[in-house]
Amino acid sequence: MQAPLPYKLFDQNFWVSAGRTLYWENEKALVVSDMHFGKTGHFRKAGIAVPQSVYMQDLQRLVAEIQFFSPECVYVVGDLFHSVANKELNLFSRWRDDLSGIKFSLIKGNHDILKESWYASAGIDLVKDGLSINGICLTHDNDNCATIGYLKGSQEIRYTISGHIHPGVTVKGLGRQSLCLPCFYFGDSLAVLPAFSHFTGTANVRPEAGDSIFAIAGNKIIRIS
Repeated sequence: MQAPLPYKLFDQNFWVSAGRTLYWENEKALVVSDMHFGKTGHFRKAGIAVPQSVYMQDLQRLVAEIQFFSPECVYVVGDLFHSVANKELNLFSRWRDDLSGIKFSLIKGNHDILKESWYASAGIDLVKDGLSINGICLTHDNDNCATIGYLKGSQEIRYTISGHIHPGVTVKGLGRQSLCLPCFYFGDSLAVLPAFSHFTGTANVRPEAGDSIFAIAGNKIIRIS
């Protein structure tokens, strides 16, 4: 896999990875969004033959990112799990036991509907709407940080990092060919992370002047703007 690329926000240093994670160097934290663990299991329950290997590959990729960056904490900005519990969540619990020394925090997304007791048993700290660190708000839906009064009461929010929309960017080639690739989007006040899971779609983003886009093409990360 290609080496991560550096990106700076104010006085904070980040690394953009082709593994669909963002490493926050100052906080020694891995930030990731929209894992949707358990989604393949729900498809199989519905009679759609999605192999469990899709989920296992996502989990192994997360392990590889943790081994590479050695974070002290993993922040998930929403949709860690896809829906109600299934067998794939039991596999996650066993994986979590093996990495119990790493703090794991989940800013709840619209798909995170498990009982709070399940998250506690898996060693996951829950955050309802958003988490502010050094003036940077971590949230699932970027609208949340604009409405969370206690965050603004504690410190000014300078920037927001969110997920939710599964951003993608269209890359055009010869012969009118085009391809939509998952991407990291960095605007003037908001970043949107790509869906970590390969088993998701993308929503096309249209960058404006001054925006930064990092497209993911297989094991490569490409800065487009």
